[in-house]
Amino acid sequence: MSTTLSAVGGRRNALVFWLGCAVVTAGVVLHIPMYLMGADMGYVLVGMPMDAEMYWGMALIVVGIGLAAFGLLPKQLPRHQRIIETIAPPEDAPLTRAHWGMAGLLALALIIDIMKPASLGFVTPGMRAEYQVDRAMVAWLPLAALTGTVIGSFIWGALADIYGRRAAILLSSIVFIGTSICGAMPDFWWNVFMCLLMGAGAGGMLPVAYALLAEIMPTRHRGWMLVLIGGIGAVGGYFAASFLSELLQPVYSWRIMWFLNLPTGLLLVAMSPLLPESARFLQQMGRGAEARAMLARFGAVAHKATEEEVAAAEDHTHTPPAQGRYLGLTAALTLGALAWGLVNFGLLLWLPGTLVEEGLSVAAASGLIAKSTLISIPVVAVATFLYARWSSKWSLVLMVAMMAGGLLLFLLRTPGESPLLALTFVIVGSSGVISILLPYTAENYPLRVRARATGWVAGCSKLGGLMAQGLSVAAAVPAFGIAAALIAVPTLGALALIAVLGRETRGRDLRELEQVSHK
Repeated sequence: MSTTLSAVGGRRNALVFWLGCAVVTAGVVLHIPMYLMGADMGYVLVGMPMDAEMYWGMALIVVGIGLAAFGLLPKQLPRHQRIIETIAPPEDAPLTRAHWGMAGLLALALIIDIMKPASLGFVTPGMRAEYQVDRAMVAWLPLAALTGTVIGSFIWGALADIYGRRAAILLSSIVFIGTSICGAMPDFWWNVFMCLLMGAGAGGMLPVAYALLAEIMPTRHRGWMLVLIGGIGAVGGYFAASFLSELLQPVYSWRIMWFLNLPTGLLLVAMSPLLPESARFLQQMGRGAEARAMLARFGAVAHKATEEEVAAAEDHTHTPPAQGRYLGLTAALTLGALAWGLVNFGLLLWLPGTLVEEGLSVAAASGLIAKSTLISIPVVAVATFLYARWSSKWSLVLMVAMMAGGLLLFLLRTPGESPLLALTFVIVGSSGVISILLPYTAENYPLRVRARATGWVAGCSKLGGLMAQGLSVAAAVPAFGIAAALIAVPTLGALALIAVLGRETRGRDLRELEQVSHK
């Protein structure tokens, strides 16, 4: 019991948190009979009335999330304290078993997190068939999910700077569990609403995980580990979604993909005692003894702060990150994120229709794009190598430049001409950008705003997609060449700003990077 409660140590009330988990789970379980009632009809529930148990279940989920959130509140909010100790992970420290265990757990969390929005592509055919809706109507699902991830990235990033990194991941998992009931919804618009909530729950996992990794990994290994874990999460999430869809959907219908939120969310909560809190965050909370114990677990030390370190910390604490070079850097990363979202959720989704209109068959168009996307798998490894061995800043510049080059090639392409070269540049560039963008953000911002800054950039990457999907729903998508030209504008802007204002983070201590005045 003590081990279990320690998973939320330093919180307002651990028992209230676990009670909230139980209440949310009970609310989900009350929806399962509705799902099972449709077993003899292939789990088709459209048109069936929602019973009292389902309404009670939804109420319990809302109450349970509130209880869990209250239980996870820290006993004291982060506050400025005079720095008397400084955290000093050795620059060339080796990775320990604790580091690998944390990396594996966060990789699993990201796989589960990314698996949910990735499942949308696999469930929409079944949803269209059951609800009898056309393509324009079903487009509301990814639109709602993207809206949720934008909101979630902003909210969870801010919460992680107040609740702590581990607490934010836990609360996100609880919301995740609650959205399982999407699998029992008999009405299409209930599914749209639940997709919104699912996105809100999932949207914050990625930026918070990056913030936690950045603050725990030794300087020597921080960069490549950040990029690698993000890449594993992305590839693993899509693989898990496709594998489980192939295995389960033929038997249990598309609805089972949403009910998977229950066991996967509970798995993350059950494994939470193995997930560490950031020692830097613990130090900020005034929990020095816990911070030192966490450091020892990862082979790091704390030493008495020098006068220079105290002065730097005081200056950094009182200087808002929106001032100075943080403002320009934030603008650069925001533009890059928006451009990536417009490419990934807009241009690449519009391309198949464009190629079909130009005379290619659906199979030929899909095959061309599928072959090109295979490039993205080794790109993650290449991006990891460049980020860790060459330069974090210039690796990001290179990938943004490749994405911009592909957009310009699309602009110059004539109808009927093969898009292979332009598509290759865009896919390589966009895959590299998303592999590097959030790790680079996490390394560039100070402790007190690191999670919310990373959440902001992550949210903007989805906001670009939301803008693209909004054009699709409104049937206002411009001609493909014009779209490529318009997206190239923020891409080139991001390229210029990152090249001028970006900082090199490879091999540099986070404390050094947190000094606003450092060039």
